Formats: sequence, structure tokens, C-alpha cells
Amino acid sequence: MATVVADISADANKMDSKPKAESEFSVQKLVDMFTKLNPLAKEFFPSSYSPNHDQTRQGYNLLTPNNFLVNTKPSANDNNPNNRRRRNNFTQGRRRLNGRSLKAQREDSVRRTVYVSDIDQHVTEERLAALFTNCGQVIDCRICGDPHSVLRFAFVEFSDEHGARAALNLGGTVLGYYPVRVLPSKTAILPVNPTFLPRSDDEREMCTRTVYCTNIDKKISQAEVKNFFESACGEVTRLRLLGDQVHSTRIAFVEFAIADSAIVALNCSGMLLGTQPIRVSPSKTPVRPRVTRPVSR
Repeated sequence: MATVVADISADANKMDSKPKAESEFSVQKLVDMFTKLNPLAKEFFPSSYSPNHDQTRQGYNLLTPNNFLVNTKPSANDNNPNNRRRRNNFTQGRRRLNGRSLKAQREDSVRRTVYVSDIDQHVTEERLAALFTNCGQVIDCRICGDPHSVLRFAFVEFSDEHGARAALNLGGTVLGYYPVRVLPSKTAILPVNPTFLPRSDDEREMCTRTVYCTNIDKKISQAEVKNFFESACGEVTRLRLLGDQVHSTRIAFVEFAIADSAIVALNCSGMLLGTQPIRVSPSKTPVRPRVTRPVSR
């Protein structure tokens, strides 16, 4: 290797004393000789290089025999602790950003929501929402509690904070037989999955015939739930009983043949079904028929 470098130096010295034509020939010869050099020879490595370390850890740009620069620095895909740490920090930062965004949205929803208490048992969500229409646009209204009790309460959400502030002035308004109390809400309304909401007039009509039943004893079967409501209210056309291993009770969506049966079913709230008193409220979602998927072969 040292001999080749010495020959190159000698040829370079001769070029200065030769005519231009011969110099161009010598330059071409010089290029040919450079292409034959071995870039992995020890003369091409800096003195700081230690043969005990892997080249990929030094981060050098090496010249290959084909004159291509090769960057031996570890890429983002390498299993390097520093790279893993950077990726983890980026992921955690993105999660923190998403968490802040969700928190900001939740706080904004709370500011746009009022808490209404002492609601008469005969007051529906539609009637309660109509009370606040002059305050602003009502985008959601949820009545909670036992339908037979005057201690029912509700959450009413507006499209902006101005509507919620105006609604506070309606505290003391008699709705049904009792004056309602209106206070700023400390919680937001849990949104309903939009894919479950009615998508057509037919499904909205189905909601008028459907009730949402909670606190169902886990030992009660679907047939027993159906028999309970059919004996007390009327013909049940569709029923969906749901539960999991986490909660101690189950829920059900019960669709009746006529809307009057669903209204009667609301009076079943508080009645025992098995060992638990059930809670019944109007359903915001229809009971869609199950889609049978073709069996893959």
C-alpha cells in the first residue's frame, strides 16, 4: 500500500514538468490508480480509531471501492438505547399532548353544562330541554335517577358558555309540580358513541319503542327479561342483553311492538327482577338486528 502511494507522489511531481497534453494523460492515469486503492487499508483510518471497537459505533463516512460514501452511524431503526430513549420520549410527549387536548375539551364541556335537580317524575328530557331553548342551543340533555322520585336530576349541555350562564337564571322555574334548581355543573355529559345513534327516521321511530334497562341481576337470562317486560308491558319484538366480567350487573335494550308499551315499561323502574331493582329509562339508541357474517372457508 505504501508503494502505491509513493508511485502516486512521483507521478504528481513529473506532471508539473511535462506539457499540457501529457499532464492530462497523467491525470487520467492518476484517477485509474486511485480507483485501485483499498479504502479499508490502515492508512485511511484516523489515528483515533481503535481496532477493538466496531466500525458501526465510530460513525465514520467510509469510501467504498466503488467510490460510494457509506455512513456507518447508527440509524433510527438500529437497536440503540439512545434511539429507543428518543422514540420513547417522543411517544410520551405525544401522549401528554393528547392528554392535555382531551382535558381541555372536557373542561370546555363542563363550562357549557348546567346541573338541574328536583325534576318532576313526569318531565321528559324533551320537555326539560325546551325550558332552556331561549338560553341557547341545547346539544344534549340527560335525566338521571329513579323516574318515580322527585329527586331526579339532569345535565343540560349548551353549544357555548353563554347559554349555560343564561340557564342559571331559570333556577326556581316550576316545571311540572316542582321548581327546579339550576347550578353550574361539575362534570361533563358522557357522549354517546355516534355510531349507535339513529341514522334514519325508521331508527328514530324504533327509539320511541325502546327502553334502556340497567342493574339487571347477572343470574337472570334473556328469556326471563323478555317474559318480565311482556307480562307487564306488552309484546317485545327485540331484546339485547349485555354484560361483562368487570361489572356485577348487566344492561339491556328492550324494543316493544308499540310505543305505548315502552311508556308503560318506564313505570317498571324500581321493580325487582331477580334480586335487583332494575332502572328503566328511554333509549337513545335503537336495537339493530345482528349482522350475520359469512363463514370464511
